[in-house]
Order: sequence, then structure tokens, then C-alpha cells
Amino acid sequence: VAYLIIFHILFVLFVWTYWKSIFTLPVQPGKKYHMSYADKERYENEERPEVQRQILAEIASKLPVYTRTGNGGVRFCDRCQLIKPDRCHHCSVCAICVLKMDHHCPWVNNCIGFSNYKFFLLFLAYSLLYCLYIAATVFKYFIKYWTGELTNGRSKFHVLFLLFVAVMFFVSLMFLFGYHCWLVSRNRSTLEAFSAPVFQNGPDKNGFNLGFVKNLQQVFGEEKKLWLLPIASSQGDGHFFPMRALCEAQNPLLANEEQWEDDRIDEEPH
Repeated sequence: VAYLIIFHILFVLFVWTYWKSIFTLPVQPGKKYHMSYADKERYENEERPEVQRQILAEIASKLPVYTRTGNGGVRFCDRCQLIKPDRCHHCSVCAICVLKMDHHCPWVNNCIGFSNYKFFLLFLAYSLLYCLYIAATVFKYFIKYWTGELTNGRSKFHVLFLLFVAVMFFVSLMFLFGYHCWLVSRNRSTLEAFSAPVFQNGPDKNGFNLGFVKNLQQVFGEEKKLWLLPIASSQGDGHFFPMRALCEAQNPLLANEEQWEDDRIDEEPH
């Protein structure tokens, strides 16, 4: 009875997180990031690239956008005709810009981003536990098969097949889940792990890293009772994310550090 209860709990959580990962549609940028008709016409009629960059910079100055392209320009999507929010990328499969896009997952046939990244992590975690539980409960029958206690040919095939599939998926999911846990601890997406986000001062792979606890809260929220349930609890709306540079500038202790150094230099005897 205990085995059946645990099995069905894991099975329900596995199906629930998989369903949420599939049917939670990726969030697109809000209307204020789309170009108005007048700005769009002015941008398209302009042939000089430097003037086009000035137009985009003028529009982006009114938005909370801090990341830039490799050459320092404003991140603009020609296909969606919008200023890309920070950590937003265009998915060629979904043909839309996705907030905090991580990757397009073929296993769930959906784009993993701000709206369903928590569900995807829970799906990996419960899939890992599900495979581990199946392998652990079948292993004793595999021992019986190895010692010759199982005489039924059909049961031998079922035990071998189930144990092999469970172990195979467990190993593959273990590496994938471990990689995404590392990404969450550093507050990076898969795209940012391969290409560091570029800020006004240059590329910085730790630009959004606020520390392990705050990084975890950005994905799972502050209410710990909701962490293990596929219920939306991520912080923010996906358009703006706290950055390490801004947090240091807003911290009066860190902001006055240079002033303290100047005061110490002035107090030293010449």
C-alpha cells in the first residue's frame, strides 16, 4: 500500500508538471515595447544605420532596458518590430519573442521561458524521482532474475526492459537537471550561459547574479510552501530583472565605499 501511494503521488506530480510545461504558453513583451506606427514609419524610411540606431536609442530611453547588442546598440527584433526587454529573445520555432527565454524544448514542444521555467524544473525533478523509484522497486526482481529465481520468461523481459529504461532516463535526466540547477544558482539562462549578456559597460556573465538565495527566489518565489508545486510563483513580470550593478549602486554602503577611500587618503599625512 505504501509503495502504491508513493507511486501515485510521484505519477500525479510528474503528469501535472509535464502538462503545465506544455500548455503554459510563453509570455510575449508588453505593448509598450512595440514600436508605434509613427516610430515604425520613421525607422523604416530611414536608410542610414547610425540614424536608425539613434531612433532605437531614443525609444529605449523611455523603457527599463539595460542590455545591449555586441556593438552596443539597442536590442531590436525586426520580425516582431519591438524593443527587446532584458533577457528576451526571439524563438525561431515559435516565431515570437519570449520573455527570459531559456531554450525551445522538443520534449514538451514548447518554448521554455519566464512563464514556465519553474514548471520545467519541477518536471525534471519529478521525472528524476519517478525513474529512481521505478528502478529501486524493480531492482530486487532483477536480482531474482540474476540468481535464477524467476522462471517466467515474460517476467524476465519485463524486468530487464523496465530497469534498463528507468536507469537510462535517470542518468540522462540527472545531468540535465544538475545543469539547470547550476544555471538557477547563477541566475542564468541556457542562452546566457553560452553568450554572456552585454550591458552598457560590456559583457558580464554574472550581471543578473544576486546570490544563491535571491536567485532561487526569482524562479520559485518567496513562499517556500509553493516551491514544490507547479503553481506560478516566480517574481516579477518577466520584463525587468534586478541586476548586480544596480543593486550595488542602490546600496548606500557600497555606493559610499569610494568616498570612504577618498576620505582615508585625505586623512593620511602627506
